[in-house]
Amino acid sequence: MIDAKALLERFLGPQPSHPGAAGGPPERSLPAAPPGASPWGSATGAGGGLAEAARQAVGRAGGLGGMGGFAGGAAAGGLLGLLLGGKKSRGGSLLSHGGAAVLGALAHRAWQNWQTGQAPATAPVATPQDQAEPRFLPAAAPAADGGPFELALIRAMIGAARADGHVDAEERARIFAQVERAGLDAEAQAFVFDALDQPIGVTEVAAAARTPEQASELYLVSRLAVDPDHPAERAYLAALAHRLKLAPDLVQHLDRQVDAAG
Repeated sequence: MIDAKALLERFLGPQPSHPGAAGGPPERSLPAAPPGASPWGSATGAGGGLAEAARQAVGRAGGLGGMGGFAGGAAAGGLLGLLLGGKKSRGGSLLSHGGAAVLGALAHRAWQNWQTGQAPATAPVATPQDQAEPRFLPAAAPAADGGPFELALIRAMIGAARADGHVDAEERARIFAQVERAGLDAEAQAFVFDALDQPIGVTEVAAAARTPEQASELYLVSRLAVDPDHPAERAYLAALAHRLKLAPDLVQHLDRQVDAAG
């Protein structure tokens, strides 16, 4: 059986830095974070290939005002960075330490701001000290089909990352090679490969939500995996929000959290 929680962390957080982690080869660490980088800590990841642009982004990343951002810049360190390649994104590497727990904290903060009637543009943003209520954690409840919700979140990231059609056959082959080097067991690799090969649309992603909290997390994690300035990806997010039946102002609050964290 797939360890869904561990696999989600591999997408959102750092790759293991110790030799032979999860049965895989030793992995190289990222360069030290620049001044003002994430208070969540630096990420590590497999070297070379599609991850290179993402790793370099960490070195170039600026901070979030005086807070320094969660981790700054585009996604790096986790398997999500492989999907993004050199694409522009917001908040992708904010999960480099704490992974799914930080995802829950962002969703919870957005939800609180929405319920209290805050203006999205000026609403408070999540900080490293924020902790989500248990109902906002990915492991809180299964997906609507009874499977682990963590796997639904991974499918959502993959579907969103492919919304602009940038993952062609050559790039997919390079992603496969990197995933094989990431130290995943055979079953987890098969899940990722199948998800990369199968079309994943907004209908399938939205169908996984059992609760409003899960709907918020599916949108938020999809938002991490796109360039919101790209027309196709912006349209994908709008369609997903509609399918998830998210209130427009709640969507703005979720966007606010991701933008501020990046």
